[in-house]
Amino acid sequence: MKIALLGYGRMGKTIEQIALQRGHKIVLKVDENTGDYNISDADVAIDFSIPTVAFNNITNCFKNKVPVVCGTTGWLDKFDEAIDICNKNKGAFIYASNFSLGVNIFFELNDYLAKMMKNLDQYNISMEEIHHTKKLDAPSGTAITLAEDIIKHTSKNKWALDVTTSENELPIVAKRIPEVPGTHSVKYESEVDSIDIKHTAHNRQGFALGAVVAAEWLVDKTGIFTMKDVLGLE
Repeated sequence: MKIALLGYGRMGKTIEQIALQRGHKIVLKVDENTGDYNISDADVAIDFSIPTVAFNNITNCFKNKVPVVCGTTGWLDKFDEAIDICNKNKGAFIYASNFSLGVNIFFELNDYLAKMMKNLDQYNISMEEIHHTKKLDAPSGTAITLAEDIIKHTSKNKWALDVTTSENELPIVAKRIPEVPGTHSVKYESEVDSIDIKHTAHNRQGFALGAVVAAEWLVDKTGIFTMKDVLGLE
């Protein structure tokens, strides 16, 4: 499989390492200093760039009939527009706030727990996420996904970063600590007990492996997919 890497920071380099180990070829590497580039030689593109260029990267893939896997967060105000362009060009797209196979299992666990807790109003719900200091967005896309799955099953109607001003808000504490790949936790706390679930990434290998697995799955497909499709979790 011929892969274009859109974004060649730490994640891009880790994805390259894993892709090569799995017998794939990297035909293009795009970083912040890359000008015009030709994406058409690639079988699939993997985007871990930055929020300001992700939309252009993704839609350029659609227009050139190249399937794209995107793990860049912070650009989702243009997500619906990107989906329209994908559909018009009969493209293929997977977006995930986190490609780690373990995190996607954690998403399912979080969703199931929220369903069970939805009528237990005595529990206060809170979240915390910790990432490395170079992460550009806060809260993380993973934390937002977790929060949205909680909100749809509970009395909460929105999330709030670091501070909550209403009982209808789900508070998310975002911490930035050097060299932390990613930790996410959800707590339900009452006067009598607490229930905690937590996922801790030990390195970036899990994120990168999941992105490559998703790219392998996406080749030769048409449509909009998620990691649930890749992992058969639907």
